Amino acid sequence: MRTITLEEHISTPEFLNATDKLWDGDPSVNFWKASGAKLLDTGKDRIADMDAAGIDMQVLSLSGIGMDRLDSATAGALARDTNEKLAAAVQAHPKRFAAFATLALHEPEKAAREFERCIRQLGFKGALVNGTIDGLFLDDPRFTPLFETAQALNVPIYLHPAPPTEEVRKAYFSGLPANLGFVLSTAAWGWHVETGLHCLRLIASGLFDRLPKLQIIVGHMGEALPFYMDRADMFLAQSTKHLQRPISGYFRENFHITTSGVFSLPPFLCAMQVVGADRILFSVDYPFCDNSLGRAFLDTLPISPEDMAKITHKNAERLLKL
Repeated sequence: MRTITLEEHISTPEFLNATDKLWDGDPSVNFWKASGAKLLDTGKDRIADMDAAGIDMQVLSLSGIGMDRLDSATAGALARDTNEKLAAAVQAHPKRFAAFATLALHEPEKAAREFERCIRQLGFKGALVNGTIDGLFLDDPRFTPLFETAQALNVPIYLHPAPPTEEVRKAYFSGLPANLGFVLSTAAWGWHVETGLHCLRLIASGLFDRLPKLQIIVGHMGEALPFYMDRADMFLAQSTKHLQRPISGYFRENFHITTSGVFSLPPFLCAMQVVGADRILFSVDYPFCDNSLGRAFLDTLPISPEDMAKITHKNAERLLKL
């Protein structure tokens, strides 16, 4: 059965060089450097790793943590350069790779123009953005051009986690031994629930009433939202009477979730009950997670052949027009 994965990362020497100094003395630097060689590879070794796990296509995206910390001119140039490199990787292996655009959101109107170029000229399938920008969530009106462009082009935006702002890090994750605070603030918990909060803010802002066809993808089995969706509905109802639908209605109709990095049956079953097989897409989070772990998880899912086909490839083909 054809298998497509959507949260599969690359990097470039230029991006790593530009952001390396940002992490000087920070324990997070080891997190990304540990996967450096695999991040830079878009050729035979990556494809061999895909083949070993039975993955037919990866949708590539920059592991862009730190882009928001660069100045606008540097970030914009790096985004464009990365998109050219992504396009070259896809052109070299068009049956194995597709791509999400890299955007520098410091200047949203310029980012929207680069987004449109990537879709119309380079054939990309959407964009991937990381966390907050200048401490702002994307429900801030300044980012409206990003979402308007996505709806106009009929392509999704993948909302990916990023480390918390310095103020949040100090308040919630300081005073812990060794690198525990960093891990807790990112992959173990923090950036997932912040991304879930980000999604709720987008919904509560009325974004999807203004742009009803807009589609957002989030990874890691829905960033804890499936588990808490009923509670969000219950307690936000009185505060969101300006919305046309309940919070859960937007989550089920304007969001897709991927399995990236969460290879455990209970959260999958929760996601299936909340959003259904039409809104779940298999992903690995390569190279930060191993393709073989994702495949082993996929092969043991207690679902029908029809739902398996949706999750492994049909949903991605429909959403990304592959």
